Amino acid sequence: MNSKDDPSVYARMLTQAREQKALIHCITNYVTANDCANAILAIGASPIMADDLREIADIVKISKALVLNIGTLNSRTVESMIAAGKKANALGIPVIFDPVGAGASAYRNETTQRLLHSVSMTIIRGNLSEVSFIAGLDVSTKGVDTAEEDSTKDPVAIANKVAKEYNCIAAITGAVDTVCNGSRVARIENGTAELSHITGTGCMTTALVAAFCGAIFAIDIHSAANVAKSASAYFDASIAGIAAMGIAGEIAESSAQEKGTGSFHVALLDALSKLDANTFMTKAKIHEA
Repeated sequence: MNSKDDPSVYARMLTQAREQKALIHCITNYVTANDCANAILAIGASPIMADDLREIADIVKISKALVLNIGTLNSRTVESMIAAGKKANALGIPVIFDPVGAGASAYRNETTQRLLHSVSMTIIRGNLSEVSFIAGLDVSTKGVDTAEEDSTKDPVAIANKVAKEYNCIAAITGAVDTVCNGSRVARIENGTAELSHITGTGCMTTALVAAFCGAIFAIDIHSAANVAKSASAYFDASIAGIAAMGIAGEIAESSAQEKGTGSFHVALLDALSKLDANTFMTKAKIHEA
């Protein structure tokens, strides 16, 4: 039974993530590395933040999912990302790409295209401006947030285009999140505006998606005999990871109330660490077309 018929699939994935404790390899940006590591730990998986080219192959081999995040872009880690991505592809390990700030600079744009043409991405997770750039559209990216000028673009059409062009799952997060794989489309309505008031929640969401994907890989659903099943499961894992962040944000907002963004930040990790299948089932607002 697929997730469209049984929404408890997402809640079961949360339980699997806590049971499998999959090692998640993150080559990510230094602004949010600590938060991403803590988010992965909070959901029950295990992070490793290794980005030196000399150990990339060894780390990828023992990991269950790989995150490539270009937030604090530099030439040294780009080479590590490409090497890690190619190794992950060879081993069938899911690769989750976060094109932070794509569209903002020539170097960032060139690097995004180089990564997309060098590595087969399982999932691309970004905001509307970033994914619009990958779709080949003109964008007005300003820093790491969706530009107001891009807000009128159709996220379903854009995610669908990227999913088909790169044979991947495309996830666009925002006030309402959109996940497409070229044939299935899901919308997630969990979350709060408070998530945009602290840095790194997009990166943390990508890390959570990787944790859910890592649990799938750890239970051998990735084998050659289960390619179609694996692709469907990674689609569901994308939804589960994004919804987990949205639900945790809602809980954190209620807990922190008027204390401020520092308290919300702490409450967000608390909420992720305490999130269970029952709470997920109760609070999730996921709709598949």
